[in-house]
Amino acid sequence: MSSSVDAALPAPAPAATEALRPAIHYTARDTWLNDPNGLVFWRGLYHLFYQNNPHGNVWGNMSWGHATSRDLLHWTEHPVAIACDEAEDIFSGSVVVDYRNTSGFGTPEEPALVAVYTSAFKAGSGHAGTQAQSLAYSTDSGMTWTKYAANPVLTRNSAHFRDPKVFRYEGDAGSYWVMAAVEAQEQQVLFYKSHDLKAWDFLSAFGARHLQPGRPGTGEWECPDLFPLPVDGDPAAVKWVLIVNVNPGGVAGGSGGQYFVGEFDGVRFRSDAPVEEPSWLDWGRDCYASVSFSNVPDGRRIIIGWMNNWDYANALPTHPWRSSMTLARELRLTTRDGSVRLVQQPVLPAPAGERPTAAPGRLPGGPFELHGSDVPLPDAVPGQAQVIEAEILPGPAGQVAFHLLGTEDGNGGTVLSYDAATGQLVLDRRASGNTGFHPEFPSVEAAPLVLEDGLLTLLIVVDHCSVEVFAQGGEVVLTDLVFPGPESVRNRLAATGGPATVRALTVTSLS
Repeated sequence: MSSSVDAALPAPAPAATEALRPAIHYTARDTWLNDPNGLVFWRGLYHLFYQNNPHGNVWGNMSWGHATSRDLLHWTEHPVAIACDEAEDIFSGSVVVDYRNTSGFGTPEEPALVAVYTSAFKAGSGHAGTQAQSLAYSTDSGMTWTKYAANPVLTRNSAHFRDPKVFRYEGDAGSYWVMAAVEAQEQQVLFYKSHDLKAWDFLSAFGARHLQPGRPGTGEWECPDLFPLPVDGDPAAVKWVLIVNVNPGGVAGGSGGQYFVGEFDGVRFRSDAPVEEPSWLDWGRDCYASVSFSNVPDGRRIIIGWMNNWDYANALPTHPWRSSMTLARELRLTTRDGSVRLVQQPVLPAPAGERPTAAPGRLPGGPFELHGSDVPLPDAVPGQAQVIEAEILPGPAGQVAFHLLGTEDGNGGTVLSYDAATGQLVLDRRASGNTGFHPEFPSVEAAPLVLEDGLLTLLIVVDHCSVEVFAQGGEVVLTDLVFPGPESVRNRLAATGGPATVRALTVTSLS
């Protein structure tokens, strides 16, 4: 959880902007939200706790908001779960199911949900000016919470020790709880162990105290997560993934998410790559603080991020709500060119190709050549998001571009393009609509992309105020916020510099 606040002061409250509220991304009803916290699956429900200001739509009064879902697309907002008080703000953390009742907060038959969160202590608290780790527990499936009377359970007397992610380790080193937390300004992830969630012993640290200033990844480290995944689906070949969010120093500027692949032996994480060479979860501007759900069936690893950027977060032109979450994304590890990397796919109602196509008569049937004229795609519709899936052979074309949420005269909109000369996937939102609310918002994002046998594959999710792109099966991901005007509903596909072959193209509406 970052305590940083961008310099932009919010303007007087504008008229309600319900037309911009996402159809399939979570937003709080009428308040501010940021980092996802305490993600856990329990008794048929996904629980999304999150940083929330219950009293306004800018950062402050940090508490844990709460929402639940059965499908990760449609959410029900609940009352504030863990509220700030005169002693502490409630910063980021995680939730575990204490099946063995190691904490004593529940029973083996009715295990408690235990939240491990950062207490940002206030004046008069006895720990003023420090951040330390505390506990709260729930015995009614996460609906109400009780703070542990002996909080905090772990302190370093530090002002920037935060964001505990806790999981159960079972391995050669033993069976115990592991916590990954950060010393944010030292760019360190610190690992601890516990047998009861109350008493913690230091294990090791990962990071670098003196990264070269100005390089990506050199801001405050926040919101870590550590988990195992099989490589290429092989349960005998398991690697560990350490996600570390950074602000500033994201690859696209401002805040962003980096990750490292390596080994964890129950004590120490060792990255396959130098700490100065992270991989990036998302090449766009608006995916931060991504962490994963605990206790998901079948070993699935699903993350959600905050769809915003600290460069301009408090100035977003929405009211009364401000900020949203990314789509939930399922993670896999795959081998490419001798290295292991993450692949992300959005959690949608059905696998690609099994969803009904919106307005099927408007799209050409079968493979077709794209050259010299645009192919119109179904318009955006209020209350619905669109999923665009395409397989394209760029061939001689210098550029293949999706023009999204544009106006009828062809001007404006967000442009997603593949540039053959640079081998990059580019997301340009400079003419996407309302970009003047903050000088850092107009931007162009680019990610390196390698065609596979000459083929470009795209899954694009367009909601009312966002574009999420999953390219090459999810090996390359870009996420950007956009704020189009009410008349900006036109979508089209074009190629320049030569013909391109479109092998498959579908558009699906979701609500």
